[in-house]
Amino acid sequence: MNKLKILVVDDESRMRKLVRDFLVKQNYEVMEARDGSEALDVFFAHQDIALIILDVMMPKMDGWQVCREVRNYSRVPIIMLTARTDERDELQGFELGVDEYIAKPFSPKILVARVEAILRRTNQMTGDAVLSYGGISIDQAAHVVTIDNRTVDLSFKEFELLTYFMENKGIALSREKILNSVWNYDYFGDARTIDTHVKKLRSKLGEKGDLIKTVWGMGYKLEV
Repeated sequence: MNKLKILVVDDESRMRKLVRDFLVKQNYEVMEARDGSEALDVFFAHQDIALIILDVMMPKMDGWQVCREVRNYSRVPIIMLTARTDERDELQGFELGVDEYIAKPFSPKILVARVEAILRRTNQMTGDAVLSYGGISIDQAAHVVTIDNRTVDLSFKEFELLTYFMENKGIALSREKILNSVWNYDYFGDARTIDTHVKKLRSKLGEKGDLIKTVWGMGYKLEV
C-alpha cells in the first residue's frame, strides 16, 4: 500500500523537521516547502498530496494566500498553524475552507492525531455507505453531498458536521458533544466555532439548511 503524502509548509526548518519526524514515524510520506510560493510549486507538481499542514506567517506568500490558491483547484484537507490566537484569524481560516486550526506551540502528538482523524475520513473509508435524509444524500466513500441530484461543495469539516447530524437525526446534540465528536476530544474550541460552521453549512444547503434546527441554550439537531 502506498504511503499517503503530506505537504508540510513552514519557513522554520526546525518546525518542519519536528512535524516531519512525527509523521514519518506514523508511516506517512512527507514533502516540505519553505515558503508559500514553493508550497504551490510542490502542490501542483504532485497531484496525490493527501493533506497540507500550512503555516500562516511566511515570506513571499503567506498561508492565507496559499490556501486561497489551493482552494481554487482542490478540496484537499488543510491544517493551518499559527503563532497568533486572534479570533479573527481563526474565523478567516474557516471562511477560506481550512479544516483544522492549530495555534503554536502545539503538541506534535496532537497534530498527528488530527491528521489521522482527517485522513480516516478522506482516504481510508471503505464500503458504499450512503446516508439519506430529508432530501439530502451523503456518499461517505466518495465524500460527496447531493441535494436533488445537485452536488453541494462542502469543506472537510462541514462534511463531517453534516455527516454527524445525519447519523444522529432527530437527536438534540449539545455544542460540547458536537465538539467532542467532530473536532475530537482534545479540541479546545468554543461554541462560536460550531455556530460559524453551522451558519455556513445552512447557507450551502439552501432550503435544506432549515432542517438543522437550533436547540436554544443547548445546541442543534437535524429534523424534518
